[in-house]
Order: sequence, then C-alpha cells, then structure tokens
Amino acid sequence: MTKATMKKSADFDLRHAVVFWNERHADGKALRTKVPRESFVDWKAPKNRHDPVKTVLASNKGRLSQFVPLRMGRMAASPFAFLRGAASVMAGDLFAGPSTGIDVIMDGDAHVNNFGLYGTPQRDIIFDLNDFDEATLGPWEWDLKRLVASVNVAARQNGMNRKERKAAVMDCVDGYRINAARLQSFGVLDTWYLHAYPGRTNPVVNIDPKARAAIDKCVAKAKRTDNHALLAKITERQGHGAVRFREDPPILTKVGKATREAVIDGLNRYASTLSRDRRYMLARYQVIDVCHRIVGVGSVGTRAYLVLLFGNDDGDPLFLQVKEAIAPAHAPYLPALPAEFRDNGKRVVMGQRSLQASSDVMLGHTQIGDRDFFVRQMKNLKASIPVEWLTGSAFNFYARACGTILARAHARTGDVARIAGYCGNSSVLDEALAQWAESYGDQTESDHAAFVDAIHRGDVEADLSQSDSD
Repeated sequence: MTKATMKKSADFDLRHAVVFWNERHADGKALRTKVPRESFVDWKAPKNRHDPVKTVLASNKGRLSQFVPLRMGRMAASPFAFLRGAASVMAGDLFAGPSTGIDVIMDGDAHVNNFGLYGTPQRDIIFDLNDFDEATLGPWEWDLKRLVASVNVAARQNGMNRKERKAAVMDCVDGYRINAARLQSFGVLDTWYLHAYPGRTNPVVNIDPKARAAIDKCVAKAKRTDNHALLAKITERQGHGAVRFREDPPILTKVGKATREAVIDGLNRYASTLSRDRRYMLARYQVIDVCHRIVGVGSVGTRAYLVLLFGNDDGDPLFLQVKEAIAPAHAPYLPALPAEFRDNGKRVVMGQRSLQASSDVMLGHTQIGDRDFFVRQMKNLKASIPVEWLTGSAFNFYARACGTILARAHARTGDVARIAGYCGNSSVLDEALAQWAESYGDQTESDHAAFVDAIHRGDVEADLSQSDSD
C-alpha cells in the first residue's frame, strides 16, 4: 500500500487544517442571523404532536413486562418524575423546534437529577454528569433545553413562583454561556483536565454559601458509599456461610441459573473491552452472586443486573452493574450513528468517557444474547444532591452549576467556540430559554395530568406502591 493510499483510507489524519477558535467564534455569531436566539422563546405544541401517553407506552417495548407497571407508577408520582421518564416525549418536542446545526456528543438526558457526585480513580469526589444511557451525537441546545426544562419543573415542585423559576433558569443558561465563552480559548488538553471538586476553590464551579451545608452532607455521604457499605446493606450470610444478595422485591430479585450463567459469560466478554492492566485486576475476582436490581425511573423495565464479586477474601467486594443499553430516545430524530456506535453498550461508554471529566475504571460494554449492555461499578463514592431540599439562592446555585458543567462536557469534544459565538455575551439567550422553559413546564404538567388520567381510566397499568430508589 502506498503512502497516498494509506492517507486516503485513514479514518484519522492529523494533517487536516485547524481553524482557530476566534474564527469559529465569528462563525457561531454569524449563525444568529439564520437562527435568531429569540426563536427559542416560544414553546407551543404543534398540531401533529405525538400523543405523550402513547409515546410513553411505546417506549415500554422490549422491556421486562413484569416491571413496566412500576415504571409507570414512578412516572406518575409528579410532573418532575414524568419529565425524567419521558425522554422520548421531549425528544420529539425538541426536534420540532429551531436548531443551530452545531452538533456535540450530547448527554441526551441532562436533567438536574442526572448530575451528582462520584469518585475518581484517585478517590477524589467530583461533581459531574453521571447518566449516559441516552448519549448520542446531536445539537448542543437539546441538552441545554432538557436541563432548563428540568430546572423549571423541579422549581415548581419546590414551591418556587414564576419569577423565581425564571431567575433559576437564567442562572442555569448564564452558567452554560459564561463557561462556554471561557473555555473557547482554552487549550484542548487543558479542557480535558478540568474537574469540579465540591468544597474546593476550583476553575469550574464554586459553592454558594447557602448551598454548602447540603453539599457538604452529600460529599460526606459519597465518601461512605462504596463496595463495603453496599455489601453490608444488600447482602446476608447464609447458614452455610455463603454471602448472597438479600431479596427485596421488586427492587432486588434473584435470577435463575441460566440467566446467572449468561450474565457471567457477558462479563467474561466485557473484560476484552477493558485495558490490559484492568483485565489483570479483574481476573483476580470471582463472581459470587447475581441478581436483578431496579434503579431510577426511565430505566425501569430494562435488564439491569447487579453482580457481587470477591477478590482477596469475602471482605474484598466489588459490585458491578450490568445494565441493558437500548436505542437512545433521540435516535428517530437524528442521522444514523457511525457503525461502531450502533452497539448501544459501546455508545453509552463512548458518551460517558467523552463527557465526564473522569470515568469509572471498570467502565466497559458487552452483549448478552442479542442485547447490548454496559458495565460499571454500582457504587463508586456516589451521591446525589437532594434538589428537592433546595430553594432560593441555593437552588439557583445548583442550576448554575449544572449549566456550567454541561458547557464543560460539550467543550471536551464539541466546537465550544462556535457555541460561545452563538450564545453571545448578553442575556438574550437566557431570557429566551427562561420563557421557553416556563411554557414547557406548563406542557409537562399537562402531559403528566393526561398520564395520570390514563392510569385512572385503566388505559395504563401502574404500580403506585413503590417510590424511586437507587
């Protein structure tokens, strides 16, 4: 093969010309004439909008039927819970709106409860995005719109009035916009080094004094949330001395021998997606037990297994979550992904590694039967900020922090200079998205009411006895 042929056939070529950030900023600014920032102001359901209840029911296809009523019950709990579970509804609504055409690796489900604390490989606690089931390639503003919609709906749930909701959303967009402007001229590698350490002065986001008590409490909880704590919480030692999962149906249930063996075979295949050094480490563990464990709202009904492994002895536990990865909610509205990412497990892993400042050392993917899965640690110094506890400046701080982190996530692989050029230095986009979020908050409440009515009519089977738990 000649050098010319090699160059032509290569998927990756560092000979390509790089356009500097200031030129890309100008290009983003010019885009405002085609897609004015003010065009984001209004949300009005189009006449051909898909019925939200039917859309939610369609999203149950392929899930474990015995758990679908639990998913429906969790979504019925509140408008915010409905928003969390109805990513497929919002995907269609976002597609109906204006688009800048600037694509990024997007989270796809960047609502406020999908940010939180977790541990780095160095065992530091950082704040970041922490759910990537819907990750894909798409418009940056779809992530930001889902985030501001969640800010508005969560603020309603916390008793905040319309003026307070507007202020919170504007803080969120301002955080995104200012951080995008800051990062556009950063060195590419420097952007990848950025982490948000709660409790420290850092270059990403600093803690509001009124939010410090809640966040300090969550950091302390995260430090206690590890494999040893989970071992004590959800396992028991049986009469013959073996350690096994303690059943807690429907949240935690045993699996049959065939499923157990299929999951272990899947883990054996998953090992090949880890780097060689981590494969050596994983090989020192043995699978002790396998169960099915339900988490979250939108994921309920997908196949999600929890595996207990022991290393040096039964005081050296490792919990791996083996979670089914299904097609992202935005897939019907976006071009097909590159062939390598049509494996949904690999797609989720790609999204997490691209958007997070530091990813789980055990992150990988596999297949079980004809279904795609991703694998990660179940408890990795994780904790969630209790958004329901926050009001006033503390809530606004959290909204701003999420917007700031989202901009940093997009800057890692997207053209943040074009995004910053489009967003600008004024509050035009902040105002526009605050109005849009208020209208979409109304829509979410209406959709939730229709969903609850469908349950009461018997059109949707729902188990209302279980609350969300992770």
